[in-house]
Amino acid sequence: MRAALEKVIEIVTDCRLNRDTDSSSVSIFTGIKELKLNMEALRENVYFESKENLSAALEVILERVEDFTDSAYTSHEHRERILELSAQARTEVQQFISVWMQAQSRKTKSAAEELELTVLKVSHSLDELRKELHCTAMQLAADLLKFHADHVVLKALKVTGVEGNLEALAEYACKLSEQKEQLVETCRLLRHVSGTEPLEITCMHAEETFQVTGQQIISAAETLTLHPSSKIAKENLDVFCEAWESQISDLATLLREISDVFEGRRGEKYDHLSLPKPMKNNANLKSVKSDKPDSEEQAKIAKLGLKLGLLSSDADCEIEKWEDDDNEIVRHGRNMSRMAYSLYLFTRGEGPLKTSQDLIHFLEVFATEGLKLTSSIQSFSKQLKDDDKLMLLLEINKLIPLCHQLQTITKTSLQSKVFLKVDKCVTKIRSMMTLVVQLLSLCYKLLKKMGNDRWVSATNKDAMDGQT
Repeated sequence: MRAALEKVIEIVTDCRLNRDTDSSSVSIFTGIKELKLNMEALRENVYFESKENLSAALEVILERVEDFTDSAYTSHEHRERILELSAQARTEVQQFISVWMQAQSRKTKSAAEELELTVLKVSHSLDELRKELHCTAMQLAADLLKFHADHVVLKALKVTGVEGNLEALAEYACKLSEQKEQLVETCRLLRHVSGTEPLEITCMHAEETFQVTGQQIISAAETLTLHPSSKIAKENLDVFCEAWESQISDLATLLREISDVFEGRRGEKYDHLSLPKPMKNNANLKSVKSDKPDSEEQAKIAKLGLKLGLLSSDADCEIEKWEDDDNEIVRHGRNMSRMAYSLYLFTRGEGPLKTSQDLIHFLEVFATEGLKLTSSIQSFSKQLKDDDKLMLLLEINKLIPLCHQLQTITKTSLQSKVFLKVDKCVTKIRSMMTLVVQLLSLCYKLLKKMGNDRWVSATNKDAMDGQT
C-alpha cells in the first residue's frame, strides 16, 4: 500500500520520489533524450556543461544497455549489434568532447561548424542504438506473447490441481516460474524503450503484476492439489489465472502503444479529448448505443479516413520543424493533428470515439481549435510585410468558413443518422487538415524569412556604422 501511494504521489505531483538515490529509475530513452538536449544546448553556449557530466550521462545510458546484453533472452545477433552501436556511441561522444574543448579555445566559424557536425553524428549514433534496443525488446515480447497465447501451463495447473497430482504440479509450476521470469525481464526491457513516462509506469506495473501473480498462481495450485475437492481452492486458482491472462492481454495492448509512439503514429494523440458519456439531458439513449454502420458503410468510411491519417502525419512532420514548442500556432496545429488522428482511428472502428455524442463533441472541439489556429496566425501576420501578410490572410480565409460549416453540422440532429453523415464530416475535416498542413508550412517559411531579414538588416546597419 505504501508503494502504491508513493506512486500516486509521483503521478499527481509530476516528480519521482528518491530520484537521486534510485539510478535504476532512469530509462535508456530518457537518458538519451536528456544527453541530446544537453549537447544541443552546447551549440549556443559552449560552457553550458562540463565534459565529466557528459561522459557520466553516456555511461549511465550504456550501463542500462547492459540489461539487454546481459539478458539470456537476447539473441546473439541483437547482442552483437547492440555492443557495436554502444562502442560507436562512446567513440562519437569522445570525438565530440575533443571538438567541443577546441571550440572553447578557438571561437571561429569553422570550429562551430565542426561542433555542429559532431553533434549530428552523436545524435545519429544514439538514435541507431535506440532503434536496435526497441527492435530487440519488441521482438522478444511479441515472440513471448505468441508462444504463450494459448495458456497451456495455466490449463495444465488447473487439471493437475483437480486431480491432486503433486508430481505434475511440480513440473508445471517450474514451467510457469520460467515464463514469469521471461515476462518480468521483458517488461523491464520494454520500459527502457517505451518512449513516454506513462508507458514507463505501465511497464513497471506489468512487471510487478507478473512477479506477484505468478507466485500466487503456484501457491493456489499447490493448495488445490492438496485439497482437490475444495470449491474455494478451485475458485481461488481461477481468479489468479484470470488476472494473469488479463495482464497478458494488457501487455499486447502495451506493445501496440509503444510501437505507435516509436513510429510517430501516436504520441499523445488522445489527450485533447475529454469526451462526455451520455449527457444528463439526453432522453433518447438508445440511439447512442445503436449507431453501428453496416459493412459497406464501414468500408466506405475507412477508405475516406485513410487520407486523413496521412494528413495527420504530414502535419506532425511540419510541426517538428518548429523550434518553439510553446508557439501558439504549433500548439493549435498539434491539437488538430491529434484530433484528426483520432477521427482516422474512428473510421477504422478504433480509438476513443465510440458514440454519436462523442462524434458531435469532437466536431465542436475541432472547429473551435481551427478558429483558434486562424486567430493565432492572424496575430502572427501583423508582424509580416504587406505581400507576405496578404498571402497568409488569403490562406486563412479558406479555413475560417470550413470551421463555421463544421459548427453548423454539430447543431444538426445527428443522433439517429450519424453514420449517414460521417463521410461528409470526414471529407470536411480532410479539407481543413490539407489547409492546416499548408498553413503550418507557410508560417514556418515566413518566420524563417522574417528572422533572416532582421539578421540582414542588423548586418547592414553594422556595416554602415563601420563605414561612418
